Amino acid sequence: MAEAHAAVAFSFAITHEGFDINYDHEVLNLVLNSGVRSWKKRVARARNGIRNGVYPAHIQSLWLITAIALGLHFAGYQAPFNLTNRILVHLPSNTINWQISACFLAALTIWLSICFTMRYTLKLLLMYKGWMYESRAPGSRVSIPTMLWVAVVRVLSSWNKPGLYSFQGSLPRLPLPSVHDTMTRYLRSVRPLLDDQNYERMERLAKEFEQTIGKKLQRYLLLKSWTSTNYVSDWWEEYVYLRGRSPLCVNSNFYGTDAIFMNLTTIQSARAANVISLLLNFRRLIEHQELQPIMVQGMIPLCSWQYERTFNTVRVPGLETDRIVHYRDSNHIVVLHKGCYYKMLIYYKGRTLRPCELQVQIKEILEAKATPLEGEEHLAALTAWNRSKWAEARNTFFSRGINHVSLRTIESAAFVLSLDDEPFEFDLKRPELLDSFGKKLLHGNGYNRWFDKCFTVCVGNNGRVGFNAEHTWSDAAIASHMWENLIIDDIESDGYDETGNTKGIPEFTPPSPTRLNWDLKPCLPQIEEATISATKLINEVDLRILVHQEYGKGFMKKCRLSPDAYIQMVLQLAYYRDAGRFSLTYEASMTRLFREGRTETVRPCTIESAAWVKAMENPNTTNDERVQLLKEACDRHQLGYQDAMCGRGIDRHLFCLYVVSKYLEVDSPFLNEVLSEPWRLSTSQTPHGQTPKMDLKKHPNCISAGGGFGPVADDGYGVSYIIAGENLIFFHISAKTTCAQTDVHRFARNISQALADIRSMFEQHMKDHPKPAKSLTNGVSK
Repeated sequence: MAEAHAAVAFSFAITHEGFDINYDHEVLNLVLNSGVRSWKKRVARARNGIRNGVYPAHIQSLWLITAIALGLHFAGYQAPFNLTNRILVHLPSNTINWQISACFLAALTIWLSICFTMRYTLKLLLMYKGWMYESRAPGSRVSIPTMLWVAVVRVLSSWNKPGLYSFQGSLPRLPLPSVHDTMTRYLRSVRPLLDDQNYERMERLAKEFEQTIGKKLQRYLLLKSWTSTNYVSDWWEEYVYLRGRSPLCVNSNFYGTDAIFMNLTTIQSARAANVISLLLNFRRLIEHQELQPIMVQGMIPLCSWQYERTFNTVRVPGLETDRIVHYRDSNHIVVLHKGCYYKMLIYYKGRTLRPCELQVQIKEILEAKATPLEGEEHLAALTAWNRSKWAEARNTFFSRGINHVSLRTIESAAFVLSLDDEPFEFDLKRPELLDSFGKKLLHGNGYNRWFDKCFTVCVGNNGRVGFNAEHTWSDAAIASHMWENLIIDDIESDGYDETGNTKGIPEFTPPSPTRLNWDLKPCLPQIEEATISATKLINEVDLRILVHQEYGKGFMKKCRLSPDAYIQMVLQLAYYRDAGRFSLTYEASMTRLFREGRTETVRPCTIESAAWVKAMENPNTTNDERVQLLKEACDRHQLGYQDAMCGRGIDRHLFCLYVVSKYLEVDSPFLNEVLSEPWRLSTSQTPHGQTPKMDLKKHPNCISAGGGFGPVADDGYGVSYIIAGENLIFFHISAKTTCAQTDVHRFARNISQALADIRSMFEQHMKDHPKPAKSLTNGVSK
């Protein structure tokens, strides 16, 4: 009980000698500093709230308009609409003080009118999505409406330097497509997957749905779209994530890797300390709203809503549905090492600890001789268990006492840090090392990652890092932005000395990390069952990370094709060769052009892509025909991606109609069949270079291998890819080992062969149709 006594900051007792007051100066200072820090954050949030509420206007412009109003009034001129005199009539008297007050109120009224006019003008402008469909081919001309739109948006969006959430009030709502349009797009998307008989049956079901129950469901959904910020996002979070009962490990969480072509230090404690410090800097940018919002083409803002829960967040299990809990502040992280849990303070004596001070704490943990308590080593397996079973165990064994206190310490931490006892390795000559790296990040051993936390930072004993992230609180693009920022800052900060340790000398001895206490004997059977379940789950998953260095987006652009569409066609060809058929394919796209937007599904398997794949497998098709069919397939895919980003997708609309039907207890054969179709090929592109900070010309080795996720279907593949450079692509391919039809190594070979075949096809096409040489007259190309 030594820790419990040390935690007492103040005690009061009455004795025969009088009052006996005992208190701990250090703990009381910690409490006082925490309160001061909390109030500072409240003031900062209030100030940022005012700034964001009037954006794109500047709050300081109020004083300029006030000065003008005062000058006009005392010079004998009337303010617009004679506001000053109209307000003065209702004030107690006509003295100088009340005249100044009237001038200020008139200026405030005019200023607010200007602010909201600018804000809603920007909102109306951002509803325009015609720019998305403008051709970006060399030599193509932009339409006059889009040119005018660009000019006005650029002026409004650059009028005042925005904060992270400045554009939130100006972003439009996600539009609700008509049932007819969604049915038309859906039927077109499934045509290559169905024979004539099944397609005719699906047409009948879709037509019946559109003419009957679909109209009623759409009316309810229309009402929701009017009354909610985003008609999809809350239901998507609730029913796709929080109500899911399967383990988060493999099935939901995703991972990200280090910059694999460089190793800044081989000292585990030094890398961990710098990573902690850089992540806390990123958290500060979010909390102070100093992080610049992502701007498409430098002027069109993306929704920043998801950043709010990046830190201090946990998914708490429930018997029927989980819930996301976000703590407004946290001054500690939790470190997991050799099965032991430690609380590590990151804020001390009025400031955040520096890397050299954090390294002292990390070294103390690494050098500790502590051994796990009974059941402690496998405790995190509970977070990799069935959600209802974990919730029942949590309610029974972790709702009171030291287990409750320790669990709350983990859940309220800024994030979890796992110090692994094995290296994270990479070698181009030994691809199995990168595969092992990915597996360690995707699931670890099943009990060395706290899968409920917003993210767990994993540090190998050779200094390489990665992360495992929970998916509910955000999409992968947010975690990718955080990680990209960290990698760049880790290089540019030059935070390591010649020995590989962090630079600097600690100003004081930082507080020692404290062990978390547990009483796990009552729940040892549950921990053992969860460990067996987690081990079985991770043994059923195989992962292959393919490194393609023959060419990258440079060659794709030379072919005048969208790199993403190019890769999706590669995957279609590879899957057809692997499975001998086409399959429903999922590609995630964002809808963050709208407020609280998350994702929409692009369906890459189209009529055009199927025609091209069949042409590639038909020896009688000419090379020119194949090239033309591929261009048509890529154009079609690009249109589908644009539709998805602009709120004209298929699957989120159908999903919401299905939710309404369940609320109304109405059965729809069409929706039941659509929502039960398996995604045997689930794909996602990892964003790269989201901000100008990622400068590969300056730091050519600053390339992350991206990240990946587990397979969505038991008989399918999960494929994440990152186009990392002009001549580099990474593919993260996952599948279940229990399925005889899937093999990640075979699929990787099919991807490599498809990439080579398409390159050969285009090179032959370029050889057959060489571009005419440019003739020059007086130095000017004709």
